[in-house]
Amino acid sequence: MEPIVTRYALGTFSRPDRQRFVGLVIGDRVAALSDLSDAAPAKLSVLGLLEDWTASVLFLDDLAARADTSAPAWQPVEVLVVNPPVDLPRQIFCTGANYRKHVVDMTVDVGVGPEGLSREELRKWAEDMMDRRAATGEPYVFTKPVSAVSGPNDDLVLPLTTQAPDWELELGVIIGVGGFQISRANALNHVAGYAIVNDISARDLIPRTDYRQLGTDWLRAKGQTGFLPFGPYLVPSHHVGDPLNLAMKLTVSGQVMQDESTSDMLFDISRQIEYISTYCRLMPGDLICTGSPAGNGTHYGRYLKPGDVMIGEIEGLGMQRALCVAP
Repeated sequence: MEPIVTRYALGTFSRPDRQRFVGLVIGDRVAALSDLSDAAPAKLSVLGLLEDWTASVLFLDDLAARADTSAPAWQPVEVLVVNPPVDLPRQIFCTGANYRKHVVDMTVDVGVGPEGLSREELRKWAEDMMDRRAATGEPYVFTKPVSAVSGPNDDLVLPLTTQAPDWELELGVIIGVGGFQISRANALNHVAGYAIVNDISARDLIPRTDYRQLGTDWLRAKGQTGFLPFGPYLVPSHHVGDPLNLAMKLTVSGQVMQDESTSDMLFDISRQIEYISTYCRLMPGDLICTGSPAGNGTHYGRYLKPGDVMIGEIEGLGMQRALCVAP
């Protein structure tokens, strides 16, 4: 007889009468691991589970298969505060310019390219450039401070430092097995699971104008407090199916801004892991933000403002909801 496979996710939750706890999520119900098994210490963290992910996933599979979500230990997720699922990640890597249509649209919107081209010619030039890059180029990766991480439903405080706060819905990859110089063929064996992230970006702070040779400034543009809503859940990789064929959708105050698929990535997850681990040792609990599809604020000439409600969804991974507020 085939073993029972129950789809579940992991999260970090809190409520007024209890410190943050690791919760097993089945459907819209949550139970603390410490309430489900004597083998789970009360102060266990998702990061602790990731540090021995091979054993942890067997333990979690077994718990999920035996779960009775009508039992008293289980409660609706809506009565809890949902924190970042890995609270907090060890390292955060972001792969920029990694969706073909997004980069092409940005190129046309900003008008960066050979002089004298019409809008249609510039688009064709950008499309050809992206195809060459996918065939012979490398991912473009930068880091983001852990202090930028916020919960999936936390308010997004729009800082006074920027006049152009923008959204970037992305698929997040959580590392479960660390390694250095990981091969592309073996890369997905290092992935514990997937989550939603939103790489909030201050568009007007990306270029350095005081000394143009410096190029971009990712610290001020993407590293500010709250600039990485993360979650709601870590969904184990064996419950995700094909991570390169997931629908992605982001709305701002009811208007659809991004409605794409992870299939438009230039460099897939395995290639990103191979590239990053060529230079840095990956560790359990690391987060890789894999790039954002077309439909950012720059394309619409519309940026986030106080009162906006931003909702991001990725197929099978849940939903984020952020209210934008003034400082």
